[in-house]
Amino acid sequence: MISTNTNSVDKNSSQIDSPKTNSTGKIKTAATELFSVKYPIVQTGMGWVAYPPMVIAVAKAGGLGILATATMSFSEMTKAVDEIKQAVGELPFGVNLRTDMADVEERINHFIKEKVKVVSFAQAPDERMVKKLKDAGLVVMPTVGARRHAEKVAEWGVDAVIAQGAEGGGHTGQIPTSVLIPQVVDTVDIPVIAAGGFTDGRGLAAALAYGAAGIAMGTRFLLSAESQVTDDVKQIYFATGADGTVVTRAIDGAPQRVIANKFVRRLDRARLLAFPKAVRNALKFRALTDTTFGELLKTARQMKKSQKMKWSQIALAANAPLLTKAALIDGHPEVGILPTGVGLGVIDSAPPCEEIINSIMKEAAESLKSF
Repeated sequence: MISTNTNSVDKNSSQIDSPKTNSTGKIKTAATELFSVKYPIVQTGMGWVAYPPMVIAVAKAGGLGILATATMSFSEMTKAVDEIKQAVGELPFGVNLRTDMADVEERINHFIKEKVKVVSFAQAPDERMVKKLKDAGLVVMPTVGARRHAEKVAEWGVDAVIAQGAEGGGHTGQIPTSVLIPQVVDTVDIPVIAAGGFTDGRGLAAALAYGAAGIAMGTRFLLSAESQVTDDVKQIYFATGADGTVVTRAIDGAPQRVIANKFVRRLDRARLLAFPKAVRNALKFRALTDTTFGELLKTARQMKKSQKMKWSQIALAANAPLLTKAALIDGHPEVGILPTGVGLGVIDSAPPCEEIINSIMKEAAESLKSF
């Protein structure tokens, strides 16, 4: 049974301890303690979408906003971090990082210098990266899709994990959220943030019942007032049901959940013919992000080494950033991809992030009273 007394969570306890709520509905968990935030809600680092306006809004509303840096040049990233820090003051926020980026070490050094609260990873960091960040006092939180992955990064000393079930958007695993979260919670003794299909307060209450210390959401924040996604594209999300998504490997060789539009279906059929176009897209993405040709080759070699990807898969991976930007930001969904979790089936509006978070917390507190 989940306790509803006013005692705070023991700082030495793990995520499996019961969350505590007080009379105002504030829920304290191992995650709120670790991140120093008011609410156990994480906004994920979505490429092209999770930019300063969204991160700032989430931080001010009491959640943990995470800046997407993989689609930014180094200079764009530093400016974004400065903008967020100036806007939120001492409020914590996080950054998301890809470990196969050519300048990953420079980025890590910058986060340490700027004392960013949380560094999250789209892929598992190596043990050396974890130690370097932790020694500098930063919180390290990778995303995992299987119990064995959680065990591995926990051995390296990460502070928390986002466990994303198959219902999640973008790159995702195969294990349903309702199975994955209890598995990971029972395996590691660090806070587990549940992701994959969460959109409301009932979902937060369910995640806490599974033993998680909070929830991470992408699609719910993608469909917010602060999101850079165009209004026309948001309407496509609103009109798509929970059964309107598909998991495909045609985009970059790894499973990705996206809206099942005509473009994705064509891409699936033409995947074997996509190599030349993917190479051209890699060069276009290089220009967009001020990446030199040498850095592009270095990143490609790192992807081949760290993820054991074939050259054809690496070339296909170059499609993903441009295809996402074309659909979400440039307003051309007919020639791009629309990453999404299955939670889009219950979302029909794009209110401000503050309203989203307040609504979730109110509903979660009401749901927890029934335990």
